[in-house]
Amino acid sequence: MASLQLPAHAGRKRYDEDYFEKWYRNPRTRVHTPESVRRKVRMVLGVAEYFLQREVRSVLDIGCGEGAWRGALRKLRPHVRYQGIDPSEYVVRRFGRRRNICLGSFEDVPGMRLGGKYDLIICADVLQYVPTLAVKRGVDHIASVLNGVTFLESYTSDDEDHMTGDLAGWHSRSKAQYRRLFSDAGLVACGLHCYVADTLAVKAVELELV
Repeated sequence: MASLQLPAHAGRKRYDEDYFEKWYRNPRTRVHTPESVRRKVRMVLGVAEYFLQREVRSVLDIGCGEGAWRGALRKLRPHVRYQGIDPSEYVVRRFGRRRNICLGSFEDVPGMRLGGKYDLIICADVLQYVPTLAVKRGVDHIASVLNGVTFLESYTSDDEDHMTGDLAGWHSRSKAQYRRLFSDAGLVACGLHCYVADTLAVKAVELELV
């Protein structure tokens, strides 16, 4: 695991054990079930390997929480190199060494030394909590270290009325704003929150892309 001790920005919220118990584990209040996470992992992994035309070998998971994606990925690709990043000191203290999770927020990512490029970069349910300038810097950096596909799960201002879960610190942005931020970084949309590196996008046929 990378030896990093960085400030946890992410809106200065407390991502402590109670937070994860409420939103990720308690069946009455959690926003995702274990099976829904596994379905999402299978989908994203399939998209990445479709464009790479080989198995995914390396994964960067930004805002990884307790590392739920790591477990699901390792069951499908036991030898994948996984690096998680999360702003929760609780997560890093409890799971950091076992699950290769280091301390840092999305805002910190451009300044972190994470070791080479990645076939798959995950940023699930994070960007709506990040200020726009930090999103731009972070997405630009993601594009610079991406070999294959990035999963940038984001929710827009049109989604807010029917969203449940943690709405504290939400930054309201339109679909067009997100699209512009991603395309300005050189990421090409291929559907379902997935974006392909421009080096692979040039090999795609028109209807594989959005």
